[in-house]
Amino acid sequence: MEIAVEITSRETVKPSSPTPDHLRHYRLSFLDQISPPVYNPLVLFYTPQNEGDQFNIDGISSKLKTSLSCILTHFYPLAGRLKGNVSVECDDEGVPYFEAAVKCRLSDVTENPDPRELRKLVPFVLDAIDETTLGVQFNRFDCGGIAVGICMSHKISDALSVVTFIKMWAAISRGEEIVMPPKFVSAELFPPMNISGYEPSTGITRHNIVSKIFIFKADKIETLKARYSKEMDLNQNRPPSRVEALSTFIWSRFALSTRVYSEPSKKCIVLHAVNLRTKFDPPLPQLSFGNFYRVAVTSLQLDSGKECYGLVAKMRETVARIDKGYVEKLRDGKEHLDFIKRSAEVYLKGELLAMNFTSLCRFPVYESDFGWGNPTWVGSPALTFQNLVVFMDNKSDNGVEAYISLRVEDMAALESDEEFMEFVTSPGKKHISE
Repeated sequence: MEIAVEITSRETVKPSSPTPDHLRHYRLSFLDQISPPVYNPLVLFYTPQNEGDQFNIDGISSKLKTSLSCILTHFYPLAGRLKGNVSVECDDEGVPYFEAAVKCRLSDVTENPDPRELRKLVPFVLDAIDETTLGVQFNRFDCGGIAVGICMSHKISDALSVVTFIKMWAAISRGEEIVMPPKFVSAELFPPMNISGYEPSTGITRHNIVSKIFIFKADKIETLKARYSKEMDLNQNRPPSRVEALSTFIWSRFALSTRVYSEPSKKCIVLHAVNLRTKFDPPLPQLSFGNFYRVAVTSLQLDSGKECYGLVAKMRETVARIDKGYVEKLRDGKEHLDFIKRSAEVYLKGELLAMNFTSLCRFPVYESDFGWGNPTWVGSPALTFQNLVVFMDNKSDNGVEAYISLRVEDMAALESDEEFMEFVTSPGKKHISE
């Protein structure tokens, strides 16, 4: 359903104490520089824990602003402003904080969520990035429920950084102390470079893209894992993970339904975002803030006679190549910059078909208790990329919510694929908020 949202107030929340002079110039790392100029968004929905209870809306908003002011002293670049693709001036300009009235019930959104409509619950247009690195929108629903919409610049943070920030902000809101502050070491580990000749916005598009949420329930995922285990030696290999099985299934049904195999001249790849923090020796703390991710690139053989049974092993192999040796080479930067420049050229010529997979599964998004309970649901607005799949845990079981963004005609083809539709469920209350 289409939702009506009215912004009722705007203000700026500044850090509770000034940023020290020696921290006021925050350099972007090489990985920050090549990250796309978009905002990473999340929306956290909350309902009163006991039926019949009511939130103290004004009190909650006040607590959010006070705790935001406190957490910004630890995440000082978020109160600063981006200066080109080079640095953040951490001059405590503060974070835009919006309050909004949503003209419907919270359940109207969570029972049938539309990623396009969720964009109204966050403070910024996702691909209209400016100097501001963080924004917050506090949404009040007619029923008394609330949602906190957050946008953080991808130029300085990956998805894990966003989730880490939210978790620590929630802890301060609950009255806890920050014992382990975030680590800002990205530019030391990946020194900035001259990236002229590479355009980080490659692949961003609003034209002819539709985004939808499909739920894979736990029993369906187990069926797929069993299917793709058939050609694996399980004495030597672990069974497919949820993400491996779902990536293989979604790609195979997409390829068959859109007749990818009829274009043999086109190179096809699937990409998986990989967290680099665990690939260092010794591993980096999970609290390391910045863009610590790269993508594993799996090239595909176009064989319409098979259902991608070997794809799990191939994907696993390419992900395994992102190891400590890969990280050491990446720290030099030049070879990787040449690689992404060549890839962008092939993509822009229309010779490359890529499907991107990103997983937020097992990220602690449902542990964001600001003092009024954990979220009822956590959603993400539609991102402006073609052939993008984002996986998030379903709160109610071991299922997965897949946010799929495709060209309009490709989405229609996928939804006409009987086998794909047999494995998915449209969002609904019984699947989201049980």
